[in-house]
Amino acid sequence: MSSPKNESTALDTPDNSVHPVDQIPPAAQLWPLSFQHVLAMYAGAVAVPLVLGGAMIDAGRMQPSDLPYLITADLLVAGIATILQCVGFLRLGARLPIVQGCTFTAVPPMIVIGVNYGPAAIYGSVLACGLFMFLMAPVFARILWMFPPLVTGSVITCVGLSLIPVAATNISGGYADDAGSVANIALGLFTLLVVLVVERFAPVAVARTSVLIGLAVGTVVAAFMGKVDLSGVGEERWVGVATPFHFGFPEFPVSAVIALVLVGLVTLVEATGDFLAAGEIVGKKATPRQIADGLRADGFSTMLGGVFNTFPYTAFAQNIGLLAMSRVRSRYVVAGAGAILVVLGLLPKLGAVIAAVPTPVLGGATAALFGMIAASGIKTLTKLEMNQNSVLVIAVSLTMGLLPVMHPTLFEQFPNWFGTVFNSGITTGAFTAILLNLLFFGTGRTPANAGVELDDAELAGIDANVYKTGTERS
Repeated sequence: MSSPKNESTALDTPDNSVHPVDQIPPAAQLWPLSFQHVLAMYAGAVAVPLVLGGAMIDAGRMQPSDLPYLITADLLVAGIATILQCVGFLRLGARLPIVQGCTFTAVPPMIVIGVNYGPAAIYGSVLACGLFMFLMAPVFARILWMFPPLVTGSVITCVGLSLIPVAATNISGGYADDAGSVANIALGLFTLLVVLVVERFAPVAVARTSVLIGLAVGTVVAAFMGKVDLSGVGEERWVGVATPFHFGFPEFPVSAVIALVLVGLVTLVEATGDFLAAGEIVGKKATPRQIADGLRADGFSTMLGGVFNTFPYTAFAQNIGLLAMSRVRSRYVVAGAGAILVVLGLLPKLGAVIAAVPTPVLGGATAALFGMIAASGIKTLTKLEMNQNSVLVIAVSLTMGLLPVMHPTLFEQFPNWFGTVFNSGITTGAFTAILLNLLFFGTGRTPANAGVELDDAELAGIDANVYKTGTERS
């Protein structure tokens, strides 16, 4: 395979002094390509506020009218974060074509924090997480050895597995009066089937939007079943701006902050791998300074998320795959996608439409999404040369991560702060994986990596070969 530097694209110009990453294509080319990036990430972007907001509504911590706000605020901040990452400002932004979105890693601990303390504590913890990421960015490379693929693969697998019960609850209908009905479960499984059919038979470009298509088709079918309530759409404004501290002034319970700081560590590792993979694909290898600037931008965007009551932000891997597939390397194309997200974030009526997606449809679509997250972690682990110690680290990390998921009252008799930190399978699994890796392998030069040639991206837990080809289909 030729390197990205030698590949021609429709956006190459005769001016070879300007790297393709830094070229600005004509508007007629730029905006359609930007919209393609929005389609690739949109389902993942709106799934997080839908899942978190739904859990908070079920717990009585939010009102249904809050859900459209969560969606539009998330799109707005994701757009700003994407523009900042691509265009850069001072020492913020990797200046690579990277789409930013909210990370699913934060969802389980945020739900635990919200149930125990309320939304103000969620967003205080997000602010603290962002500040931690911002301050850690310049020195993170020095402790990257603490997060080999053994750790990141275990944690990512745990993220996916921990979220599957959320999908199961949603497929059944959540906590509605008809929860568990045959109609709800059939609707959820039908939505999952649509996602699978699109993934299997559609062209690669269309398959990248399989979850979005599943949500759309499932909602249409649900409308014929009388399960779509659009009453809130008419009440929303056409245009509106997210307001800072919508859910009140942030609170900072120590246990909640610790839980999201652990999420921040995992996010820094994932983002580092994304920067390395993106740099390899576009033929402009990410330098240590670029990585630090990119991580700093992630931290800043996460703090912005805390202000506007959204989520921690990181690079969206599916859009890095789209870079390889389309071979369009301009960071301004991706910045254009950020601009589109900002516009979408100013349309509360759109947020209300998305909020009307029935719970079983959301469950069916996210079941596939969460399963893919778990499979991504497993793929990372399969690249390792296993020995008894590495198998033990994986086994115990997954077990500890799933204990509070399988038995939610496990830490009921413990102090409240302890439950807030460890009732999330993500924080429990991450904490266990990091400690066991240090216990068995110390400095990070682990026998688990022996005999396996991994490039920089893979050392950060990223499967760069998938990104190079853009697809695993034959």
